Amino acid sequence: MIEFARRKKNHQHINLTPLVDVVFLLLLFFMLTSHFVAAPTIKIALPDSKTSEPEVKEEVIITVAKDGTLFLDKDRIMLTGLQYSLQEKLKKMKKPSVRIKADREAMLGVVVNVVDEIRLSGAGAFSIETEKKGGEGPK
Repeated sequence: MIEFARRKKNHQHINLTPLVDVVFLLLLFFMLTSHFVAAPTIKIALPDSKTSEPEVKEEVIITVAKDGTLFLDKDRIMLTGLQYSLQEKLKKMKKPSVRIKADREAMLGVVVNVVDEIRLSGAGAFSIETEKKGGEGPK
């Protein structure tokens, strides 16, 4: 019996690695550039006025010291009286904002209690002041 040499089948493989690389590079490019595109704005020149007043941001500052002592603006206050005092201050303001300045070594439980009292007082939003790494001041 005669044995014939079997032909090797040519399997054509398409290498998709370069295609995947290009797709990921395009994806990365669009992700990075989409954040740096300025939103279109309408440029207008506002009229001058002699009676206009600059907007004064009304805010209440609650300070939490390292030992847990609380201050409402510059007045020392107990946690039990914080809600009522805060409500009274917020009533007098048009657009109030509350800012918490807590020492980095203050007990977390005290800060959480202050946040609870702020929410119970009816203040819509509050912010917690932090310092940028490197000690460049409050942000």
